[in-house]
Amino acid sequence: QVQLVESGGGLVQPGGSLSLSCTASGSIFSINAMGWYRQAPGKQRERVGTITTRGSTNYADSVKGRFTISRDNAKNTVYLQMNSLKPEDTAVYYCNADVRPVGGTYHSYWGQGTQVTVSS
Repeated sequence: QVQLVESGGGLVQPGGSLSLSCTASGSIFSINAMGWYRQAPGKQRERVGTITTRGSTNYADSVKGRFTISRDNAKNTVYLQMNSLKPEDTAVYYCNADVRPVGGTYHSYWGQGTQVTVSS
């Protein structure tokens, strides 16, 4: 069984910073791409950005220059550093990882989500 557990959400003022982390645990053989998505009320889930095993990143235009994704392969953990936050960044943030369990094949797993609220 593979689980992704996120932490670090909360309330922050506009212009502030917040960091999220997500750790994969369980019977893991390997992890391919990892990433972050978000879903605002009444909207569809959208991609924030992804990171490969080698550290190559790709971001949505709306967060470029403000958000940074990194990962620690030894800890099966992906991070999201969010700077210059705007009210429109308010959403539930989900981490995602392509995980190959021991004895299995690659499958996409999701975290439970963590709320980020940007408000004064």
